[in-house]
Amino acid sequence: MAIVVNLDVMLARRKMKLGELSDMIGVTNANLSILKNGKAKAVRFSTLDAICRALECQPGDILEFSEEE
Repeated sequence: MAIVVNLDVMLARRKMKLGELSDMIGVTNANLSILKNGKAKAVRFSTLDAICRALECQPGDILEFSEEE
């Protein structure tokens, strides 16, 4: 897939664990893990909004387009 999810990078920058983010935004740890590992087929704007608010970042900090090789 050409969309790369950098959630793990942003979590590391904020010194936050996935479970902490899960508790803050009300999305299950399992669903965030699927997103973090690049296995998600879609992401709701409401979820992306909540992640960006909690991590104080922009959607482009989380999602990145990369040419497939």
